[in-house]
Amino acid sequence: MGDPKYPRRVWRKPKRPLNYELKMEELKTLGTFGLRTKRELWKAHTELSRVRQQARSLLSLRQEVRAEKEPVLMNSLARMGLVSGDATLDDVLNLTPNDLLSRRLQTIVTKKLGFKTPYQARQAVIHGHIMIGERKVDIPSYIVTVEEEDSIHFAPESKIPEMLEKTKNETPAEATAETPAEATAETPAEATAETPAEATAEEKKDESSSTE
Repeated sequence: MGDPKYPRRVWRKPKRPLNYELKMEELKTLGTFGLRTKRELWKAHTELSRVRQQARSLLSLRQEVRAEKEPVLMNSLARMGLVSGDATLDDVLNLTPNDLLSRRLQTIVTKKLGFKTPYQARQAVIHGHIMIGERKVDIPSYIVTVEEEDSIHFAPESKIPEMLEKTKNETPAEATAETPAEATAETPAEATAETPAEATAEEKKDESSSTE
């Protein structure tokens, strides 16, 4: 069981962490799903490797034992939305980390509730603005099941829906209103600032030439 002070590590680093192509792919995944650190990505890799290991172990069993244990794994993955109801073990072996990351609460909230970036959705989840059914969930990495996906909504006291609606309505108006304002503000100012200065300079030259 292990000492509770030293829990089992749920992630493993890649074998070649300094590989350039791997680093670029990891950074792209972090930006796509709004992950805070690479550790969250490594957790997804570790969890997916555990699932694939179970699938490979089932393929090596006898047909009678496999027929008994395979539905347990497939039903759990189908409930999480990773595979369809008629999937096979080959489909489990073809899963990618992106399939698991797309089932996170942060990712589903970004697509379902209209956030512009996954980082906005992450902040809303952490601050308790998101509910699943009747309970608040403040864990961005929470894996949402198929049954829970339709019950995701904002908390009643949250003001984020009003802010999102306000930004949607004001953004086009501000873009069209700022351009004429800047043009009218800069052009007269430059004209009024430069013309008197030039006029006074010319008058001083005329006065100095006349006195000479």
